[in-house]
Amino acid sequence: MIRSATLTPPSTLPSLPDNNRLRLLSGSANVALSQEVARYLGMDLGPMVRKRFADGELYVQIQESIRGCDVYLIQPTCRPVNDHLMELLIMIDACRRASARQITAVLPYYGYARADRKTAGRESITAKLAANLIAQAGASRVLAMDLHAAQIQGYFDIPLDHVYGSPAVINYLKSKQLPDIVVVSPDVGGVARARALAKKLDDAPLAIIDKRRQAHNVAEVMNVIGDVAGKTAVLVDDMIDTAGTITEGAKLLRQQGARQVYACATHAIFSPPAIERLSSGVLEEVIVTNTIPIAEENRFPQLTVLSVASVLGETIWRIHEDTSVSSMFR
Repeated sequence: MIRSATLTPPSTLPSLPDNNRLRLLSGSANVALSQEVARYLGMDLGPMVRKRFADGELYVQIQESIRGCDVYLIQPTCRPVNDHLMELLIMIDACRRASARQITAVLPYYGYARADRKTAGRESITAKLAANLIAQAGASRVLAMDLHAAQIQGYFDIPLDHVYGSPAVINYLKSKQLPDIVVVSPDVGGVARARALAKKLDDAPLAIIDKRRQAHNVAEVMNVIGDVAGKTAVLVDDMIDTAGTITEGAKLLRQQGARQVYACATHAIFSPPAIERLSSGVLEEVIVTNTIPIAEENRFPQLTVLSVASVLGETIWRIHEDTSVSSMFR
Protein backbone atom coordinates (compact mmCIF):
# COMPACT_ATOMS: atom_id res chain seq x y z
CA MET A 1 0.00 0.00 0.00
CA ILE A 2 1.41 3.37 -1.03
CA ARG A 3 0.34 6.52 0.79
CA SER A 4 1.50 9.85 -0.58
CA ALA A 5 0.87 13.29 0.80
CA THR A 6 -0.91 15.71 -1.53
CA LEU A 7 1.78 17.33 -3.61
CA THR A 8 0.94 21.01 -3.61
CA PRO A 9 3.47 23.44 -5.09
CA PRO A 10 5.01 26.04 -2.81
CA SER A 11 2.76 29.08 -2.49
CA THR A 12 5.76 31.40 -2.58
CA LEU A 13 6.98 30.48 -6.06
CA PRO A 14 7.71 33.88 -7.69
CA SER A 15 7.61 34.28 -11.45
CA LEU A 16 11.09 35.76 -11.69
CA PRO A 17 13.63 35.17 -14.46
CA ASP A 18 15.97 33.52 -11.94
CA ASN A 19 13.52 30.60 -11.67
CA ASN A 20 14.71 29.57 -15.11
CA ARG A 21 18.05 28.76 -13.52
CA LEU A 22 16.59 25.88 -11.46
CA ARG A 23 17.01 22.49 -13.12
CA LEU A 24 16.06 19.02 -11.86
CA LEU A 25 17.79 15.95 -13.25
CA SER A 26 17.22 12.35 -12.24
CA GLY A 27 19.44 9.34 -12.24
CA SER A 28 18.00 5.89 -12.90
CA ALA A 29 17.90 4.77 -9.25
CA ASN A 30 14.46 6.18 -8.33
CA VAL A 31 12.81 7.97 -11.24
CA ALA A 32 9.34 7.75 -9.67
CA LEU A 33 10.45 9.78 -6.63
CA SER A 34 12.20 12.31 -8.87
CA GLN A 35 9.00 12.77 -10.87
CA GLU A 36 7.04 13.38 -7.65
CA VAL A 37 9.57 16.02 -6.57
CA ALA A 38 9.30 17.68 -9.98
CA ARG A 39 5.49 17.76 -9.71
CA TYR A 40 5.74 19.34 -6.27
CA LEU A 41 7.91 22.09 -7.73
CA GLY A 42 5.67 22.47 -10.77
CA MET A 43 8.39 21.67 -13.29
CA ASP A 44 9.68 18.84 -15.48
CA LEU A 45 12.76 16.70 -15.12
CA GLY A 46 15.51 17.72 -17.50
CA PRO A 47 16.03 15.48 -20.55
CA MET A 48 18.94 13.07 -20.33
CA VAL A 49 20.35 10.12 -22.24
CA ARG A 50 21.63 7.20 -20.17
CA LYS A 51 23.01 4.06 -21.74
CA ARG A 52 25.66 1.38 -21.39
CA PHE A 53 28.42 0.40 -23.73
CA ALA A 54 28.88 -3.28 -24.55
CA ASP A 55 31.44 -3.70 -21.76
CA GLY A 56 29.10 -2.22 -19.14
CA GLU A 57 30.48 1.32 -19.02
CA LEU A 58 27.88 4.01 -18.28
CA TYR A 59 27.24 6.95 -20.60
CA VAL A 60 25.34 10.11 -19.66
CA GLN A 61 24.42 13.14 -21.78
CA ILE A 62 22.29 16.09 -20.67
CA GLN A 63 20.14 17.18 -23.57
CA GLU A 64 19.51 20.83 -22.75
CA SER A 65 21.69 23.79 -21.87
CA ILE A 66 22.37 24.14 -18.13
CA ARG A 67 25.00 26.87 -18.44
CA GLY A 68 24.73 29.14 -15.40
CA CYS A 69 21.96 27.02 -13.85
CA ASP A 70 21.51 25.61 -10.36
CA VAL A 71 21.22 21.87 -11.02
CA TYR A 72 19.80 19.32 -8.57
CA LEU A 73 20.70 15.70 -9.32
CA ILE A 74 18.32 13.25 -7.59
CA GLN A 75 19.95 9.86 -7.15
CA PRO A 76 19.79 7.52 -4.13
CA THR A 77 22.86 5.29 -4.14
CA CYS A 78 20.86 2.12 -3.46
CA ARG A 79 21.14 -1.36 -4.96
CA PRO A 80 23.08 -1.85 -7.22
CA VAL A 81 25.12 0.60 -5.14
CA ASN A 82 28.25 0.73 -7.28
CA ASP A 83 26.33 1.38 -10.51
CA HIS A 84 24.17 4.10 -9.00
CA LEU A 85 27.11 5.79 -7.27
CA MET A 86 29.11 5.77 -10.51
CA GLU A 87 26.13 7.12 -12.44
CA LEU A 88 25.84 9.98 -9.95
CA LEU A 89 29.54 10.82 -10.34
CA ILE A 90 29.23 10.83 -14.13
CA MET A 91 26.15 13.09 -13.96
CA ILE A 92 28.01 15.51 -11.67
CA ASP A 93 30.98 15.55 -14.04
CA ALA A 94 28.70 16.16 -17.05
CA CYS A 95 27.05 19.11 -15.27
CA ARG A 96 30.40 20.58 -14.26
CA ARG A 97 31.68 20.38 -17.82
CA ALA A 98 28.43 21.95 -19.05
CA SER A 99 29.18 25.05 -16.91
CA ALA A 100 26.40 24.64 -14.35
CA ARG A 101 26.59 27.42 -11.75
CA GLN A 102 25.89 25.12 -8.79
CA ILE A 103 25.52 21.33 -8.64
CA THR A 104 23.62 19.79 -5.72
CA ALA A 105 23.69 16.01 -5.28
CA VAL A 106 20.31 15.05 -3.80
CA LEU A 107 20.78 11.74 -1.97
CA PRO A 108 17.49 10.40 -0.59
CA TYR A 109 19.56 7.39 0.49
CA TYR A 110 23.34 7.55 1.01
CA GLY A 111 24.97 4.20 0.37
CA TYR A 112 28.25 3.05 1.94
CA ALA A 113 27.25 4.94 5.11
CA ARG A 114 27.46 2.02 7.53
CA ALA A 115 31.27 1.92 7.51
CA ASP A 116 31.56 5.33 9.20
CA ARG A 117 34.52 4.54 11.47
CA LYS A 118 37.20 1.89 11.99
CA THR A 119 36.11 -0.86 14.35
CA ALA A 120 39.07 -3.14 13.55
CA GLY A 121 42.47 -2.88 11.92
CA ARG A 122 42.89 -2.46 8.15
CA GLU A 123 39.30 -1.35 7.48
CA SER A 124 38.15 1.31 5.05
CA ILE A 125 35.85 4.16 6.12
CA THR A 126 33.65 4.04 3.03
CA ALA A 127 31.30 6.80 4.24
CA LYS A 128 34.21 9.24 3.96
CA LEU A 129 35.49 7.71 0.71
CA ALA A 130 32.09 8.13 -1.00
CA ALA A 131 31.90 11.72 0.30
CA ASN A 132 35.32 12.44 -1.21
CA LEU A 133 34.26 10.98 -4.57
CA ILE A 134 31.14 13.15 -4.73
CA ALA A 135 33.04 16.31 -3.85
CA GLN A 136 35.93 15.59 -6.21
CA ALA A 137 33.55 14.85 -9.09
CA GLY A 138 32.42 18.48 -8.86
CA ALA A 139 29.36 18.67 -6.59
CA SER A 140 28.91 22.09 -4.98
CA ARG A 141 26.73 20.83 -2.12
CA VAL A 142 24.78 17.78 -0.94
CA LEU A 143 21.20 17.26 0.21
CA ALA A 144 20.89 13.99 2.15
CA MET A 145 18.02 12.35 4.00
CA ASP A 146 18.36 10.40 7.27
CA LEU A 147 22.05 9.60 7.21
CA HIS A 148 23.00 6.41 9.04
CA ALA A 149 25.08 8.43 11.51
CA ALA A 150 24.96 12.17 12.16
CA GLN A 151 28.75 12.53 12.03
CA ILE A 152 28.72 11.69 8.30
CA GLN A 153 27.71 15.31 7.72
CA GLY A 154 31.27 16.23 8.71
CA TYR A 155 32.80 13.85 6.17
CA PHE A 156 31.88 16.21 3.32
CA ASP A 157 34.19 19.11 2.51
CA ILE A 158 31.27 20.90 0.82
CA PRO A 159 28.02 22.22 2.36
CA LEU A 160 25.50 19.54 3.31
CA ASP A 161 21.83 19.89 4.21
CA HIS A 162 20.52 17.00 6.29
CA VAL A 163 16.74 16.44 6.25
CA TYR A 164 14.46 13.78 7.70
CA GLY A 165 11.67 11.52 6.55
CA SER A 166 10.08 11.66 10.01
CA PRO A 167 7.38 14.27 9.18
CA ALA A 168 5.64 11.80 6.87
CA VAL A 169 5.91 9.02 9.47
CA ILE A 170 4.71 11.24 12.33
CA ASN A 171 1.67 12.47 10.40
CA TYR A 172 0.76 8.89 9.49
CA LEU A 173 1.13 7.58 13.05
CA LYS A 174 -0.95 10.46 14.41
CA SER A 175 -3.70 9.71 11.89
CA LYS A 176 -3.91 6.13 13.24
CA GLN A 177 -4.54 7.40 16.80
CA LEU A 178 -2.68 4.47 18.37
CA PRO A 179 -3.26 4.07 22.13
CA ASP A 180 -0.49 4.07 24.78
CA ILE A 181 2.45 4.55 22.41
CA VAL A 182 5.99 3.82 23.56
CA VAL A 183 8.76 4.61 21.07
CA VAL A 184 11.50 1.98 21.03
CA SER A 185 15.07 2.33 19.79
CA PRO A 186 16.42 -1.00 18.47
CA ASP A 187 19.88 -0.16 19.82
CA VAL A 188 21.73 2.43 21.87
CA GLY A 189 23.00 4.20 18.75
CA GLY A 190 19.47 5.07 17.66
CA VAL A 191 18.35 6.68 20.92
CA ALA A 192 18.56 10.25 19.59
CA ARG A 193 16.39 9.33 16.61
CA ALA A 194 13.82 7.57 18.81
CA ARG A 195 13.77 10.42 21.32
CA ALA A 196 13.08 12.97 18.56
CA LEU A 197 10.17 10.87 17.27
CA ALA A 198 8.79 10.38 20.79
CA LYS A 199 8.83 14.14 21.38
CA LYS A 200 6.78 14.73 18.23
CA LEU A 201 4.30 12.05 19.32
CA ASP A 202 3.11 14.09 22.31
CA ASP A 203 6.17 13.25 24.41
CA ALA A 204 5.57 9.49 24.31
CA PRO A 205 7.74 7.40 26.67
CA LEU A 206 10.97 5.86 25.39
CA ALA A 207 12.40 2.34 25.61
CA ILE A 208 15.72 0.94 24.40
CA ILE A 209 16.68 -2.55 23.25
CA ASP A 210 20.10 -3.63 24.47
CA LYS A 211 21.67 -5.35 21.46
CA ARG A 212 24.92 -7.17 20.87
CA ARG A 213 26.04 -7.43 17.23
CA GLN A 214 28.26 -10.44 16.55
CA ALA A 215 28.85 -9.83 12.82
CA HIS A 216 27.57 -7.68 9.95
CA ASN A 217 23.82 -8.23 9.46
CA VAL A 218 23.76 -10.52 12.50
CA ALA A 219 22.31 -9.15 15.74
CA GLU A 220 21.69 -10.80 19.09
CA VAL A 221 18.99 -9.05 21.09
CA MET A 222 19.48 -9.09 24.85
CA ASN A 223 16.86 -7.16 26.85
CA VAL A 224 14.56 -4.13 26.98
CA ILE A 225 15.33 -1.02 28.99
CA GLY A 226 11.98 0.61 29.78
CA ASP A 227 8.35 -0.34 30.29
CA VAL A 228 6.47 -1.72 27.25
CA ALA A 229 3.91 -3.98 28.95
CA GLY A 230 0.38 -3.39 27.67
CA LYS A 231 1.53 -0.63 25.31
CA THR A 232 1.75 -0.05 21.56
CA ALA A 233 5.45 -0.27 20.75
CA VAL A 234 6.78 1.71 17.78
CA LEU A 235 10.24 0.52 16.74
CA VAL A 236 12.09 3.24 14.84
CA ASP A 237 15.30 2.95 12.80
CA ASP A 238 16.91 4.72 9.85
CA MET A 239 16.92 1.61 7.61
CA ILE A 240 15.70 -1.96 7.35
CA ASP A 241 18.17 -4.21 5.56
CA THR A 242 17.84 -7.92 6.36
CA ALA A 243 15.30 -7.07 9.11
CA GLY A 244 17.07 -9.18 11.71
CA THR A 245 17.31 -6.33 14.23
CA ILE A 246 13.70 -5.23 13.77
CA THR A 247 12.07 -8.66 13.92
CA GLU A 248 14.16 -9.93 16.83
CA GLY A 249 13.39 -6.71 18.64
CA ALA A 250 9.67 -7.13 17.92
CA LYS A 251 9.71 -10.67 19.32
CA LEU A 252 11.40 -9.47 22.49
CA LEU A 253 8.89 -6.63 22.91
CA ARG A 254 6.02 -9.11 22.66
CA GLN A 255 7.71 -11.31 25.25
CA GLN A 256 7.88 -8.23 27.50
CA GLY A 257 4.12 -7.73 27.15
CA ALA A 258 3.75 -5.20 24.33
CA ARG A 259 0.19 -5.26 23.00
CA GLN A 260 1.10 -4.28 19.42
CA VAL A 261 4.40 -3.68 17.62
CA TYR A 262 4.89 -1.34 14.66
CA ALA A 263 8.15 -0.79 12.78
CA CYS A 264 9.14 2.52 11.17
CA ALA A 265 12.17 3.24 9.00
CA THR A 266 13.09 5.76 6.33
CA HIS A 267 15.07 3.48 4.02
CA ALA A 268 13.62 0.12 2.89
CA ILE A 269 16.70 -1.76 1.66
CA PHE A 270 15.00 -5.16 2.11
CA SER A 271 17.86 -7.58 1.45
CA PRO A 272 16.92 -11.29 1.71
CA PRO A 273 15.48 -12.67 3.95
CA ALA A 274 13.87 -9.37 5.03
CA ILE A 275 10.49 -9.98 3.38
CA GLU A 276 10.02 -13.39 4.99
CA ARG A 277 10.91 -11.96 8.41
CA LEU A 278 8.76 -8.82 8.13
CA SER A 279 5.69 -10.66 6.83
CA SER A 280 5.88 -13.42 9.46
CA GLY A 281 3.19 -11.79 11.62
CA VAL A 282 5.42 -10.49 14.41
CA LEU A 283 4.67 -6.89 13.31
CA GLU A 284 1.26 -5.26 12.90
CA GLU A 285 2.62 -2.88 10.26
CA VAL A 286 5.93 -1.91 8.63
CA ILE A 287 6.03 1.78 7.75
CA VAL A 288 8.75 2.99 5.37
CA THR A 289 9.27 5.81 2.86
CA ASN A 290 9.98 5.81 -0.87
CA THR A 291 13.61 6.99 -0.71
CA ILE A 292 14.45 3.59 -2.24
CA PRO A 293 12.16 2.03 -4.87
CA ILE A 294 10.46 -1.15 -3.65
CA ALA A 295 9.89 -3.87 -6.24
CA GLU A 296 6.46 -5.47 -6.45
CA GLU A 297 7.84 -8.81 -5.31
CA ASN A 298 9.07 -7.13 -2.12
CA ARG A 299 5.66 -5.81 -1.11
CA PHE A 300 3.55 -7.59 1.50
CA PRO A 301 0.21 -6.90 3.24
CA GLN A 302 1.72 -5.29 6.36
CA LEU A 303 3.80 -2.80 4.32
CA THR A 304 2.92 0.91 4.09
CA VAL A 305 5.03 3.23 1.91
CA LEU A 306 4.93 6.98 2.56
CA SER A 307 6.18 9.62 0.15
CA VAL A 308 8.96 12.07 1.05
CA ALA A 309 8.69 14.00 -2.22
CA SER A 310 7.19 17.07 -0.57
CA VAL A 311 10.04 17.20 2.00
CA LEU A 312 12.70 16.95 -0.72
CA GLY A 313 10.88 19.37 -3.02
CA GLU A 314 10.43 21.99 -0.30
CA THR A 315 14.08 21.64 0.73
CA ILE A 316 15.29 22.07 -2.85
CA TRP A 317 13.20 25.21 -3.20
CA ARG A 318 14.50 26.66 0.07
CA ILE A 319 18.11 25.98 -0.90
CA HIS A 320 17.50 27.64 -4.27
CA GLU A 321 15.91 30.67 -2.57
CA ASP A 322 18.58 30.83 0.19
CA THR A 323 16.03 30.43 3.00
CA SER A 324 16.08 28.32 6.15
CA VAL A 325 15.89 24.52 5.84
CA SER A 326 16.02 23.68 9.55
CA SER A 327 12.81 25.63 10.23
CA MET A 328 10.91 22.91 8.33
CA PHE A 329 11.47 20.51 11.23
CA ARG A 330 10.80 22.77 14.23
